[in-house]
Amino acid sequence: MDIRKALPTALACALLGLAVSAQADEPGSQAMAMIKADFKPHGMAGLDRLVEDGVQAVCNRSDNKPPQAIAQRLQQDQLADIKYPADGKLLGDWRAGEKIAQSGNGFTWTDKPGVPAGGNCYNCHQIAPQELSFGSIGPSLYHYGKNFGNKPEVQKYVYDKIYNAKATVLCSTMPRFGHVGALNEQQIKDLVALLLDPASPVNK
Repeated sequence: MDIRKALPTALACALLGLAVSAQADEPGSQAMAMIKADFKPHGMAGLDRLVEDGVQAVCNRSDNKPPQAIAQRLQQDQLADIKYPADGKLLGDWRAGEKIAQSGNGFTWTDKPGVPAGGNCYNCHQIAPQELSFGSIGPSLYHYGKNFGNKPEVQKYVYDKIYNAKATVLCSTMPRFGHVGALNEQQIKDLVALLLDPASPVNK
């Protein structure tokens, strides 16, 4: 663990009066103990998936409403951890992005480590109009590029959001795809293109 990255989170937890590690008298600790007792590592699905990181601990123990100053500091830490493409290009191929958005494959105990996963984006969002089945947990992304354009600052925001949603909204429930290694750099670029490329069906 990089102690320099751990300190801001530890400080935030201390200021909130929260313990990052689960305590016996903590709400939900019994449920977590049961999960840990029953969950067995299998393939690439290891026990590390049950470990709550410091940022998630702050959100969980503040009912997703940490003090603004703490939220801003932790968001800055998350943003600083984002790795951008060496070529500086954030737009990939929207056709590949659509395939990633459609795919929910990956990260199960039967998958091989290192094999790129899908984004499963339609599970939470409306995106392209030809897809009739989609979730509504997240906002509709249909016409995203048409509504917001595709200038460099918009491209960066979308890349950041997909890479690590907690860098834009600290207690976002969106997965941190790049942060946890679920999607690689090219996949994220392709999803950015799906949302922002004028040629994408999303923007027709």
